[in-house]
Amino acid sequence: MDKIPLLKALRNDRWVRPFLRKYRWTLVLAISLGVLTFVCAGGLMFTAGYLISRCATMPFNILLVYVPIVLTRAFGIFRPVFHYAERLTSHNWVFKMTSMFRKKLYDSLERDAVFFNSKYRIGDVLGLLSEDVAHIQNLYLRTIFPMLVACGLYLIIVISLGVLTPWMGLLMLVLFGLIIFGIPVWSILVNGARQEQEKQATNRLYSDLTDNVMGITDWVLSGNSGKYMRRHDSDEKKLFSSQRVMHRFNNLRDFVLQMMILLVIISVIAWASYRFGGHWGANWIAAFVLCVFPIDEALVGLPAAAQQTNVYTDSLVRLNKLPEPAKVNRQVPQIKAPYQINVDNVSFKYSPSTKLILERLNLTIMPGEKLAILGRSGTGKSTMASLIRGDLYPTEGKITINGVPTDEFGDHIADYIGVVHQSPYLFNTTVLNNIRLGNEDATEEDVWNVLKRVGLEEKIRQLPDGLNTKIGEAGLIFSGGERHRLSLARILLKDVPIVILDEPTVGLDPLTEQQVIDTFINELAGKTLIWITHHLQGIDAMDRVIFLENGRITMSGTPHELWETNSHYQKLKKADQGLLN
Repeated sequence: MDKIPLLKALRNDRWVRPFLRKYRWTLVLAISLGVLTFVCAGGLMFTAGYLISRCATMPFNILLVYVPIVLTRAFGIFRPVFHYAERLTSHNWVFKMTSMFRKKLYDSLERDAVFFNSKYRIGDVLGLLSEDVAHIQNLYLRTIFPMLVACGLYLIIVISLGVLTPWMGLLMLVLFGLIIFGIPVWSILVNGARQEQEKQATNRLYSDLTDNVMGITDWVLSGNSGKYMRRHDSDEKKLFSSQRVMHRFNNLRDFVLQMMILLVIISVIAWASYRFGGHWGANWIAAFVLCVFPIDEALVGLPAAAQQTNVYTDSLVRLNKLPEPAKVNRQVPQIKAPYQINVDNVSFKYSPSTKLILERLNLTIMPGEKLAILGRSGTGKSTMASLIRGDLYPTEGKITINGVPTDEFGDHIADYIGVVHQSPYLFNTTVLNNIRLGNEDATEEDVWNVLKRVGLEEKIRQLPDGLNTKIGEAGLIFSGGERHRLSLARILLKDVPIVILDEPTVGLDPLTEQQVIDTFINELAGKTLIWITHHLQGIDAMDRVIFLENGRITMSGTPHELWETNSHYQKLKKADQGLLN
C-alpha cells in the first residue's frame, strides 16, 4: 500500500481527513442513500426479469404476477427518489466542506500574501486557489463516494449470497474483490507513473513552446530555427508515445473489467441453475442475471477514478506544505490618540535561508510627524512599511502603536493606517464605489468633498454619469496622477491618523509629481506621514529624513540639517536635481 501515493499523502494530511471526521454522519447518510439507490436498481431489474419470464408462461395464481408488478413499481419509484436524495446530500456535504476548505486555504495563504512573489510562482498560486480546490472536491465526488458505495454493495452481495450458498458467497467475495480493489490498484500502480510522466512532459512542452515563441526572432536570426523545430517535434513524439501506451493500458484494463463482469454473470447463471433448478428455474435465472447489470454501473468507473488519485495527490501534497492558518485574535486592541509608532530592535528576513532585509532597526515616529524613508531599491523600504502595517511579522524585535504590536490588530489596522501604493488599483465599477472603498457608509456629499480636496471634482463632473460613471478595467480613463489622487481620496474618506506613501509618484512627469506631492502634503496635514521614496523632489516638506542601507539606518535628520552637514545627502540631492556631471 506504500506504493499508492494517495494513501501516503493521507497519513499526515491536514486538509481531507479533518473534514471527513467533522461531517462523518452526513457522509454516512450520503453513502447509505447511494447504496439504497443501487439496491433499488438491482431490485427493479430482478423483479422485472422475474415478471417478464413469468408472464411468458401461464401463471396458475394471479399473485405470482401481481406481487412482482407492485414490487417493480415500488423499486421504480424509490430508485430515482433515493438517487435524487443521495445527490442532494452528497453535493450539499461537498459544498459545505469546500466552503470551509476554501476559507482555510485563504487564511493560510493570507499569512504570506505580502511576499507571494518571493515564495511562490504565480502559476503555483493560481493552482492553489483554483485547480487544487477542484481536485480535492473531485476526490470526494468521483473517488471516495463511489468507492464507499461500491464497498457497501460488496458487503450486501457477499453476505446475501453467502447466507443462501456459502461457496457462492466466497466466489463473489473473490470476483467482486478483484473488481472493486484489484483492478483499481493495478491501474494506479501501472498507469500512475506514466500519468506523472505525461504531466511533466506536457508542462515541459508548454513551457518550451511559450519560451521559444517569445524568442522566435532570436531563433530565426541565429539560423537555428530548424533545431528548435526538431526539438519540439521530438518532445511531441515522446508525449504522444506516452499517451498511446496509457490508452492501450486503459483499453486492456477495461477489457479485463468487462471480462470479470461477464465471469460474474456466468457464475450467477450457474449458481441460479443449481440453486433454483426445476420447472420455474428460468424465471429465477433471468431475475438474478438482470440484477447484476445495475451493479455494473456502480463498478465500471472505479478504475479510472482510482487512477485520477495520482493527480489529486499532487494537489494534496501542495496544500499540506502550506502553513497552518493564523489564529484569529478576536479581542481587537483599543488605543486612543495621539498615536506613536515605535520600531524596537527589529530584524527581518523572509525565510531562515535568506539574508536579513532589516537588521536591529530602532526608530520612533512621533504623532503628526512627517518622515521620509530613503534608500536604494531592495534595501527594505517597502518591507518596513509592511511591518509597520502588521502585514509581516518581525523576525526579531517588535513594532508597536501606543505599545500594542501592529500584528495584533489584524484587519482593524486599516482603522489606523492607510496606504497609497506606487500603482493604485481602480476596480471596474463606478467612481463612487471605488472611492467608497475607504468608507462604505460615506454619502455622495462626503465623496464630492474629498474629490474637491484632491482636485478631481471638476474632472468627475465632466464624466458622462458623474460619480456613477464606470471606470473601466484597471481605471485606464484616468492618468497616473489622477489615479494617485483617487487613492488619496479613499484615504481622506477613511480619515485614518497614519498614512504610508509607498513611492506614490513613480512614473509621473516632474510637474505632475510636484502637484501630487503638494496635494498629499496639504491634505494630510496634521496626520502622521511616512513617505517611502528614492526621489528627493518635495523632500524639504518633511520633518525628518532617514536613509536605509544594508538594512540599517545610516542617516537621520531634518532635510535642512542633512543638507548642511551630510555629504552623502548633498550628493543625492544634487543628483536628483541634475546638478552632478
